[in-house]
Amino acid sequence: MSKAPRIVLLHATPVAMAPIQAAMQKEWPEAEAVNLLDDGLSIDRAKEPDEVSEGMIERFVDFGRYAQRIGADGILVTCSAFGPAIDRLAGTMPFPVIKPNEAMFEAALSQGKRIGMLATFAPSVPTMEAEFDEFVGTKYPGASLKTITVPDAMTNLRKGDAETHNRLLAERAAELDDMDAIMLAHFSTSLAADAVRAKVRPAVLSAPQSAVKRMKGLIEA
Repeated sequence: MSKAPRIVLLHATPVAMAPIQAAMQKEWPEAEAVNLLDDGLSIDRAKEPDEVSEGMIERFVDFGRYAQRIGADGILVTCSAFGPAIDRLAGTMPFPVIKPNEAMFEAALSQGKRIGMLATFAPSVPTMEAEFDEFVGTKYPGASLKTITVPDAMTNLRKGDAETHNRLLAERAAELDDMDAIMLAHFSTSLAADAVRAKVRPAVLSAPQSAVKRMKGLIEA
């Protein structure tokens, strides 16, 4: 029997862990999922609301190098606030390093060009919007992104109140009802998927399952 691939899940916040673990179990139970958490990354990233600093990038790359040392066959990053750091890390690794949202972007754009996004961690929004624009490129001319940030939802989730987190996101989702698709920006926001779907007409997409499917495809190709 061949060895199960070891996929290291790189977390910058504990609230991202349960959604990706559920997605791994559903989409790829044969893989060996290993969790690495440094929640100081998200705390310190929040103090850099604009660009990711060089110091933060180096710190993130060091985090990923530890994943390599423990035998990773692939790294799946679960926090969307570190785009440039993920790019740097990917350039140093001999195996796939997956950003949280690229597969979700593709799925959303298959629904149309007017895309909405619900976010809860404001520092990640500029990075995600830049990644979306880069992903759109010339392949999806005329595509646009409208983002609504609901920071109170994240505050409640960190306190363990997922019900309020989900309700707050669902309430704001109505403002995106005229979009072709709605993306839930972070792995943690996938917890609100059912609540949001109950309030809106467009397809509602979350990142964890899309990311796992993409990683599985790359490893098994």
